Amino acid sequence: MGLKTVLITGAAGFLGSHLCDRFIKEGYKVIGMDNYITGDKKNLAHLQEHANFSFIEHDITEFIEIEGSVDYILHFASPASPIDYLKIPIQTLKVGSLGTHNLLGLAKAKGSRLLIASTSEVYGDPLVHPQTEDYYGNVNTIGPRGVYDEAKRFQESITMAYHRFHGIETRIVRIFNTYGPRMRLNDGRVIPAFMGQALRGEDLTIFGKGLQTRSFCYVDDQVEGIYRLLLSDYSYPVNIGNPHEITIKDFAEEIIKLTGTTQKVIYKDLPVDDPMQRQPDISLAKKILNWEPKVGRGEGMRITFDYFKNLSDDELYKSEHKDFSGYNSK
Repeated sequence: MGLKTVLITGAAGFLGSHLCDRFIKEGYKVIGMDNYITGDKKNLAHLQEHANFSFIEHDITEFIEIEGSVDYILHFASPASPIDYLKIPIQTLKVGSLGTHNLLGLAKAKGSRLLIASTSEVYGDPLVHPQTEDYYGNVNTIGPRGVYDEAKRFQESITMAYHRFHGIETRIVRIFNTYGPRMRLNDGRVIPAFMGQALRGEDLTIFGKGLQTRSFCYVDDQVEGIYRLLLSDYSYPVNIGNPHEITIKDFAEEIIKLTGTTQKVIYKDLPVDDPMQRQPDISLAKKILNWEPKVGRGEGMRITFDYFKNLSDDELYKSEHKDFSGYNSK
């Protein structure tokens, strides 16, 4: 019997590339798919010659055709940075709607199990804390962040419709703030933003008063949770994240200590609809997946900072989204 095959969309992205590594390690045949709208070829360079890895450059909002059997599909194709939502809002909506529809059709045709990457952003600026899977959220559908929030909420809805109507095997992971090597340095998320500012000798930028909270999960823990969920028999959404909560202000102080930064912290106006609280309730993941994060924030941040320190000057000073550096929402 041959190797099982997994298709991973968004394979050249931060999480997608780490998932490719994990499934190669587990002995799967991996097909990566990406159109590079936010992905980076270098994230997969180390796999290009691997016998069990192949890659298809393709926009999943267009019809998808794969030869041969596909046992599992992991849908991780989507812009995932707050700055991306502002820069490419239509593409963000299309990949969550048309792209998900195309992958569900592929799963139906191939008899594949499909896992979709949803997000804590489906909870919006939550009125319930911490956030449990049965909380319906507080989302501004017409705000600048709505294109991402609603794309993911629709993605969950159409996935469950295919599960109920067509009997497709589906899994839904609600991903909370995740970090680690291969993040885009200047994409506007708080961890690469702070670390990039420290490395460039810039002041660290906090939006609002810095009292908003975030909970950061190291990428290896996130991938482990996703892997367990895919192989489980649970079809409804599951939070995967680290419940250890910290304010952005306190987090900035941690980054200053880690990086040896001598610059000051400066404050700017809070962006529209920036969530004030973000903390996963992971009781369900503990119960059905026997999963909880293992990597502490101190250890994970050191590994991540070491990755950013080794970037070239061209990457460090790349102008992409730099005007938004420090956006604290992810």
